[in-house]
Amino acid sequence: MMYPFLTLDDGTEIVHSNMGPDGRVKVYLERPDEKDGFHHAVCYLPDYTWEDLAGFSQTDLDRFREVIESTAHLILEFSQEGGFDGAAGF
Repeated sequence: MMYPFLTLDDGTEIVHSNMGPDGRVKVYLERPDEKDGFHHAVCYLPDYTWEDLAGFSQTDLDRFREVIESTAHLILEFSQEGGFDGAAGF
C-alpha cells in the first residue's frame, strides 16, 4: 500500500510504502506533465537508492533529494504506522 506524504508547490506528489521486512521503504514521486503524461522517480530509504527516473531534470532531482533527506525520519516512522493518519501523536 502507498500512503500520501507531501505535495510540493510544483505539483509533485510524494507517497511512500509500508516498511518492508528488510527495513526498506519505497518513496515514489510523480508530477503530471502535459507532453509526457507523468514524470516519476523512486527512492528507497534508508539507503537513498534512486531508480526508475523519468522526465525530471537534475535540478528537480537535487531538490527532491533535499526534501526526502530532511523528512526521511518522518517517512520511516509513518511507514511503520500506516501513513500519516495512522501515526500516533499527529
